[in-house]
Amino acid sequence: MMTEKEKMLAGELYDALDPELVEARERARDLCHDLNATGEREQAVRRRIVSELLGGGGDSVWMQPPFYCDYGSNIYLGERVYFNFNCVVLDVCEVKIGDFTFFGPAVQIYTGTHPMDAELRRTQEFGKPVSIGSDVWVGGGAIILPGVRIGSKTVIGAGSVVTKDIPDGVVAAGNPCRIIRQVVESDRA
Repeated sequence: MMTEKEKMLAGELYDALDPELVEARERARDLCHDLNATGEREQAVRRRIVSELLGGGGDSVWMQPPFYCDYGSNIYLGERVYFNFNCVVLDVCEVKIGDFTFFGPAVQIYTGTHPMDAELRRTQEFGKPVSIGSDVWVGGGAIILPGVRIGSKTVIGAGSVVTKDIPDGVVAAGNPCRIIRQVVESDRA
């Protein structure tokens, strides 16, 4: 028999009010509160908090508070990931982010979702993992929905709502987010 946490991580229906999950969210929210209360000159304190909060890769992240997440332990970062002010990651399933990926202010990444059936929605929810490649730039205010994969070296325009997978090496924007063009050599400037 799977625990509610195991169901959650597997993307199956689970009870979010399970005591183990409530405790894990409280831990993450306390750590986010501590992180968000740090001053700009407290980089060592921020690094310690982020390393305790995240599932992996927090040793080289640059995170501009405030930052919010559900669990933190389901977030895995590559090298030198950058989060600008006011980012939110709802990590009921894994969120994997590659090296040198940048997030503008107020970017939101959602893995949690809910059943369409109203009665079931009263007691159950589920999630879908999100994967973002290396060298991605996500513009401010973008929203990345559950189950989305964004390829490496891609640019997501500010304010976009990413509802479907986006391949490597493209510029994509809009609501819903769609491919506008390939990233080309002349973009180096």
